[in-house]
Amino acid sequence: MDRPRILPKMSHRFYVNQPLAPGPLTLHGPEAHHLATVSRFRVGDAVCLFNGDGFEYPATILKLGKKSVELEVADPREHSLELSIRLTVACPLPKGDRGQFLIEKLTELGVTSYIPLITERTVFAVGDARAEKLRRYVQEACKQCGRNRLMQIEPPLEWSTLIALSEAYPRRWLGQPGGSRPVVPSSLADALVAVGPEGGLTREEVAFALQKGWSAIDLGPRILRVETAALVLAALASLSLA
Repeated sequence: MDRPRILPKMSHRFYVNQPLAPGPLTLHGPEAHHLATVSRFRVGDAVCLFNGDGFEYPATILKLGKKSVELEVADPREHSLELSIRLTVACPLPKGDRGQFLIEKLTELGVTSYIPLITERTVFAVGDARAEKLRRYVQEACKQCGRNRLMQIEPPLEWSTLIALSEAYPRRWLGQPGGSRPVVPSSLADALVAVGPEGGLTREEVAFALQKGWSAIDLGPRILRVETAALVLAALASLSLA
């Protein structure tokens, strides 16, 4: 019997929204179509499945159909690329492709969860349909970057509610012109970072966060878009806490 083809890792990872275990599995839906038709895999090829539980599941293709793929799933293996702490990013979701870009890059950076933020100047609300699209962006980004846990898309939160719930995080950073430079911590700690909308946070919103123990972090002299500022803060936090 011929040995399975081993394809490049980026091309052979597939997300399966169901429990996985060793044994036979029939894959349906978009992932089956992508595997069989788009990627043109063959019987005997080795692929990798994941469902967000932290493990990856090697599998071999047994049969290819027009609407389904039959596989034999092997024993799971743990391959964690997660940060050692919880890192949450809260910011208003930019419109269109900028929002997709933000979610993909936060996933790649290892962010644990994303909170669509509602502030006084937020103009774009995230409903259920949009949230489901964001989850699909997370799945695709995980396929590409190798993560076996999905970044969570949390329900939208008002600014005051976010601040009230933020005490669970030892470190709370607010991207804000005129703030201080970030300081690398001496020990690991969970982090929550937040960025305001395009028009910025109001003085009252900033003051409220600072009164509750948040640190204002200056990101330089240039005006950054929401997604840029959020990614910079997330990168700084992930590097200092990794």
